[in-house]
Amino acid sequence: MSVTDVSDQPAEAPAASPPPTRSTNRRSSGLGALLVRLHFYTGVLVAPFLLVAAVTGLLYTATPQLDQIFYGDKLTVAHAGATAKPLAEQVAAARAAHPDGSLMSVIVGDADATTQVVFSMPELGEKQHTIYVDPYTAEAKGTLTTWWGSTPATTWLDDLHRNLHLGDLGRYYSEFAASWLWVLALGGLALWWRRQRGANQKARRLLLPDLTARKGVRRTRGWHAATGAWIAVGLLILSATGLTWSRYAGGNFDNALTALDAHQPQLATALTGGAPAAGGGHHGGSGVGEASAVDPAAADTVLRIARDHGLAGPVEIGIPEDATSAWTVTQVDNTWPVHLDRAAIDPATSTVVARSNFADWPLLAQLSKLGIQAHMGRLFGIANQILLAALALGLLCVIVWGYRMWWQRRPTRTDRRATVGTPPERGAWQKLPAWAIAIGVPVVFAIGWTLPMFGIPLAAFLVIDAIISTARGRRDQPAPVSPAPVSPAPADQ
Repeated sequence: MSVTDVSDQPAEAPAASPPPTRSTNRRSSGLGALLVRLHFYTGVLVAPFLLVAAVTGLLYTATPQLDQIFYGDKLTVAHAGATAKPLAEQVAAARAAHPDGSLMSVIVGDADATTQVVFSMPELGEKQHTIYVDPYTAEAKGTLTTWWGSTPATTWLDDLHRNLHLGDLGRYYSEFAASWLWVLALGGLALWWRRQRGANQKARRLLLPDLTARKGVRRTRGWHAATGAWIAVGLLILSATGLTWSRYAGGNFDNALTALDAHQPQLATALTGGAPAAGGGHHGGSGVGEASAVDPAAADTVLRIARDHGLAGPVEIGIPEDATSAWTVTQVDNTWPVHLDRAAIDPATSTVVARSNFADWPLLAQLSKLGIQAHMGRLFGIANQILLAALALGLLCVIVWGYRMWWQRRPTRTDRRATVGTPPERGAWQKLPAWAIAIGVPVVFAIGWTLPMFGIPLAAFLVIDAIISTARGRRDQPAPVSPAPVSPAPADQ
């Protein structure tokens, strides 16, 4: 699909055999022409949504550092290593600072972290009030309105990335972007692969831009395509993990996990044969309900038993609703290797009544959890943040270069001036072999059914494109030529 360089042609080429043009090369392959058209229109129409997602995602990667800047005095302590006060004393200090609300959980962090005591409030809905207590002095250092452990700054940036602070309406944007990101990545990679000719050093040519081109669309395309090749795998992972908790595709994914019995196992907490309590959401919440008539002093006993049974590192202690339910202890270390084991503990008998280890989860549940943590920049610590930032910056560059190519390919002749380049020709799918159509149509339909924000826009585009094509076809048809009037033959004299 490379454009033939005029300088490579003989000095006297036969007039009847002009050098091949971009359009004739594209017509030679129905698949190539279809890929070009799909990639072009997907890029033009979807890129603005991806641009927003990339910018907001780039901001979100810096949330750990922003939390330290904004809330460092509440999140950390300066005298780590001293003897910690009993949890009961720390909870009592939090209750004194926050008399209202129901105690939900206590989060015990690393040696330099404050203890987080979480209270639910009916008026806060899904959010909570978290009191940050110095574990070595039992002094309450401040209160924040949190969302499953996320600070206000992290929650604000999370909402910006997920829904632009528009609620359910805004979630259409993020799901639309994630549903088409993989199409752009795979389509661009296929086009760049087809453009490279010859097997020698093909990998190098795929990963490096064409530096022989001094300027123009060829040089821009080289940077656009080579950068896209470098970040393609990361974009596919972001697309897949983003779709797992989207509104519609995520619902289909959840149904698939249910059908395959591949959900995160529930932890049985009933002490009298009641129903087990469900696990928490992907943001780390334990899902513990409001507490009532439970002695917080038992938190020290529960923590000791959990440590004795191998639940090391930061943990979240879930307070039961009443004495008929066990306490829960959940590891909350999301940095690789993750520590996400859970235990249900009865402090009255000092026994572990149920256990759920991350290693025993179904494979799909494990992959889903790890993928989400990687998407949020938590799995590999600072390396994960740097990688996500690089992906976001790479995607921004690819989008800008894509629009620049569109502008560079505009007609500049006086009689054909245009603001942007001419779109690829229609009807490419009609040049596909019958077997490709027979296989492709059911596959595309199945994908569209699974990913509605891919299928519905695709169907709408095809309908609109067909209507425009039909209208232009009728407009461009030559008007019928009326036959010239025939003069009657002269009468015989």
